[in-house]
Amino acid sequence: MDGLDALKGKYLEGISGAGDESALEEIRLAALGKKGEISLKMRELGKMDPEQRQATGQALNALKDEIDTALRAKKEALGDAALDARLKTEWLDVTLPGRPRGQGTIHPVSQVTDEVTAIFADMGFAVAEGPQIESDWYNFDALNIAPEHPARQEHDTFFMHRDAGDNRPPHVLRTHTSPVQIRAMQDQGAPIRVIAPGRVYRMDMDQTHAPMFHQIEGLAIDRDLSMANLKWVLEEFLSAFFETRVATRFRASHFPFTEPSAEVDIQCSWVGGQLRIGEGDGWMEVLGSGMVHPHVLRAGGIDPEEWQGFAFGIGIDRLAMLKYGIPDLRAFFESDLRWLRHYGFASLDMPTVHGGLSR
Repeated sequence: MDGLDALKGKYLEGISGAGDESALEEIRLAALGKKGEISLKMRELGKMDPEQRQATGQALNALKDEIDTALRAKKEALGDAALDARLKTEWLDVTLPGRPRGQGTIHPVSQVTDEVTAIFADMGFAVAEGPQIESDWYNFDALNIAPEHPARQEHDTFFMHRDAGDNRPPHVLRTHTSPVQIRAMQDQGAPIRVIAPGRVYRMDMDQTHAPMFHQIEGLAIDRDLSMANLKWVLEEFLSAFFETRVATRFRASHFPFTEPSAEVDIQCSWVGGQLRIGEGDGWMEVLGSGMVHPHVLRAGGIDPEEWQGFAFGIGIDRLAMLKYGIPDLRAFFESDLRWLRHYGFASLDMPTVHGGLSR
């Protein structure tokens, strides 16, 4: 035991006098390392008789714990002393302005999607979503698009080709968000009021077309809806979106999934090469609409003898171009930060009907 007291005094004195962490680490290894003095003495316990082993083992463990505690306390004290010395030599001028931090902007497509969603939400339309890779049935058959229709040819639609011998029905990159309407009818039944925003894909590329673009389609089904309801919804939407009263003109058209069908024009004028919505004697086509075809209602699991409704589809990218004066659709997808800084929107400025859609 006298030898243990001597070890205790030796190492506690060494710890107390250590001037830095490297010296402290040398003391720890000399005492508690694999070849340290206390570790070597622990190995000698097996040679002692049981009574001596118990007493010596307890004493060695107590010494080991005491030295370890002293090492930790000294290490903490050295750290505090180093921090105090650093604080005395370093200083910070808190009156200096903070470093500028770059702030991102919202893409016009995202902004317009939020604006359109806010307007229709105010009319009671919920948002529905669906997959971008669709079966041939959801994308065409359920929407009353005949097999010979040009949209079902490979020059207009992206088909997902399968290996030879795969007999499963073909899949496509959806050419519109109308399949979401079928899925919503199957899931929710009638009555229903939904909009379906999302990406769509077609083989087209020029100043006003892109192979990937964005649409938002609307669907409302009830017992007594008519074209009059459709006309009111679209007029109110267009006036709210363009933030001015907009006159509309409905022209008879044909879409496989609606009957009757109508294309919708908005009043506009060109003054000094600038497009102005809601004034003048010109007209511009902006969307397609109509009453949902009975075959489409049946595909969605709804009885056309009991329910009827209307649907419409709008290009989000085109709405953005018209409202914010963007001349070329291709710039939407070129990832040019200069373009985005010019046309982008504040990230915290969320559009609302009551607070204003755009700033």
